[in-house]
Amino acid sequence: MKDHSEILIALALEEDIGPGDVTSHYFVPETRVARAFVAVRQEGAVSGVELAARVFSKVDPELEVEILVPDGSRVSEGALLIRVEGKARSILTAERTALNFLQRLSGVATLTAKYVDLIRGGHARILDTRKTTPGYRMLEKQAVLHGGGTNHRLGLYDRAMVKDNHLVAEGGPAALQASIQRLKSEKPGVEVEVEADDLDQLRTFLTLDGIDYILLDNMNPAEICQAIAARGERTTPLLEASGGVTLDTLREIAETGVDFISVGALTHSAPSLDIGLDFIPLRGKDLTP
Repeated sequence: MKDHSEILIALALEEDIGPGDVTSHYFVPETRVARAFVAVRQEGAVSGVELAARVFSKVDPELEVEILVPDGSRVSEGALLIRVEGKARSILTAERTALNFLQRLSGVATLTAKYVDLIRGGHARILDTRKTTPGYRMLEKQAVLHGGGTNHRLGLYDRAMVKDNHLVAEGGPAALQASIQRLKSEKPGVEVEVEADDLDQLRTFLTLDGIDYILLDNMNPAEICQAIAARGERTTPLLEASGGVTLDTLREIAETGVDFISVGALTHSAPSLDIGLDFIPLRGKDLTP
């Protein structure tokens, strides 16, 4: 999948700056230089540090930008992430856009880390979903990785995911098997996942060839245990629990022995991490006109 981060940076700066930063232009001397530090105000996992640094450089290539803490780091309150030095106007113009990226993506990484930590040492892995901010999918999925999670499919192209609405149009197990075989033949690198709404449907899917994953849709822990038992000694298809997963229900679901637990909240409900910029004017160090 293409990296759209440069496009997103350009769009974000355009919508914020427009024809010009009037505040900095009229209230900050052009020759004033400053040093600033991007700092976290609360404990968390950070993502978007490299992206935020690129925002500062995009606004002014002459700014000196130093990343102090890499993406994927766990940080405490007060940790300094980026040092930037140069024209005060440029730093102030880039500040909000850089922080918007960094706060949002660090929020995703931090929430992911909470889910991952709760079941650390167990068998199950935490998955994200396609419930992402339009245009931000690769950034948010990278943030999930920075929080210790695992990426589900990136889009409609890298894994077939056959849900109930697809099955209605499919025409039964024989037709489903034929479609799986055709896909595997024409696109051998694409995996196949099917959604099971109940245990009877799961047992039907277990009779078919070529299924890599079965999603257990809104099944309770007892039903998940029965699904794992129905699979028996087989190592495939892998089983994914989905629906109704919260921090309160996560551990019980993980203790069933299911392979994956997908959590849409990682990307659609993550609160932003509190991150700010501490601005330090360098008195007496104006740029030479």
